[in-house]
Amino acid sequence: MKYQAEVTEIGEMALEFLEMDMLIIFNNNAPQELAEISVLHSIEEMEHEVEVGDTVRFGESTYAVTAVGDEANHTLKLLGHCSFKFSGKPQADLPGQIELKGSALPIIKVGDQIQILKV
Repeated sequence: MKYQAEVTEIGEMALEFLEMDMLIIFNNNAPQELAEISVLHSIEEMEHEVEVGDTVRFGESTYAVTAVGDEANHTLKLLGHCSFKFSGKPQADLPGQIELKGSALPIIKVGDQIQILKV
């Protein structure tokens, strides 16, 4: 396991971003303006960097990592923050983005686990 955290809150606008195939996560101590657009989670230590080929789980939904932006590991480790994009592209559009490939968008609820696993 590279990373595991529990969803503690879902910002008012977070699911609107999910409708655009994007999910933003932050530690649960994020500033209010960022908390509104994010899925907040418990503060946890990142064991290893996320790499292409890893698996990401949101509750029961599983995705393959297809690309990792240049800053994504740094911000995930420091702030519990990154943007997940569900387009499965081989290259991230933004430095803090992690591209994921899966069959459907996740259904996320408070209490779910966010897990990043090495394949």
